[in-house]
Amino acid sequence: MNSTTKTILAAAAIGAALLFYLSYFVVDQKHKALVLRFGDIDRVVEEPGLYFKVPFADTVTLIDNRIMIWENNKRPVQDVASQVYIVDAFTLARIKDARRFRETLGADMQQAEQRVGARLDAALRQTYGRRSFDAALSSDRAAMMREIRDQLREEADGLGIEIVDVRVRRTDLSDNVLEQTYERMKSERNALAQDIRSQGESTKTRMNAETDRTVTEKLAQAKKEAEILRGQGDAERNKVFAEAFEQDPEFFAFYRSMQAYRKALGGDGTTMVLSPNSEFFRYFGDRQPAAPGAPAAPVPAAPAQPAQ
Repeated sequence: MNSTTKTILAAAAIGAALLFYLSYFVVDQKHKALVLRFGDIDRVVEEPGLYFKVPFADTVTLIDNRIMIWENNKRPVQDVASQVYIVDAFTLARIKDARRFRETLGADMQQAEQRVGARLDAALRQTYGRRSFDAALSSDRAAMMREIRDQLREEADGLGIEIVDVRVRRTDLSDNVLEQTYERMKSERNALAQDIRSQGESTKTRMNAETDRTVTEKLAQAKKEAEILRGQGDAERNKVFAEAFEQDPEFFAFYRSMQAYRKALGGDGTTMVLSPNSEFFRYFGDRQPAAPGAPAAPVPAAPAQPAQ
């Protein structure tokens, strides 16, 4: 075999290898494939494997078959009270119909994300616009996400996209609404504190009044009982004095005089100007006691005691 033949065979082998290389393509589990013949869709390959195409006439476009996460953060929405809130949401989507996806969006994933994001904004505004902010934070939150998802599916189905789920990650007050809400909460708490303080003052006043009344009643009762006891003591004292006087009037007069001397002369610096013959000094000097049967001399009165 001459060199020319070898060259032709080698060229033919290379051409065959090149033709074979250009005639097959592989689809893995993560993708679908669109086979385009002169720019038009010839067929859609959805199962993984090895496939063949017409070289130079067919081109293959791979489309992601996985679930994609498209985030839509810091979206301003208004509730039924026209207050503005900031919402962070994300969409779980997958290309369901590759043919329609190619026909409507040119198989452009970035354009698909933009179209779905714009529809999500409208669904968020529509859903939040029918509810208050409290509803978005309560058990109504799950129903709101389902409602947004259903609205989004109507738009996505026409693009060949399946909306798996929509989730609202965060709902926050805007700066202006946050300040207003803070001031309102502050006013409410101040009013509540003032009400509690007023109730406390009322309770304090009532308890003080009850305590004062109780103290007054107890003092009055104690004074009453003291007066009764004092009267009983005076009566008992007078009784004892009367009995002592009946037993020995002279000794009783002497005893009473001694008590009068001690009270009148017992203090320091006491000065009394009296006649030595005064009846007050009856038991001083050489006076003889009165004869039996004679009337007893008057007993000097003891100084009056201050009331206790």
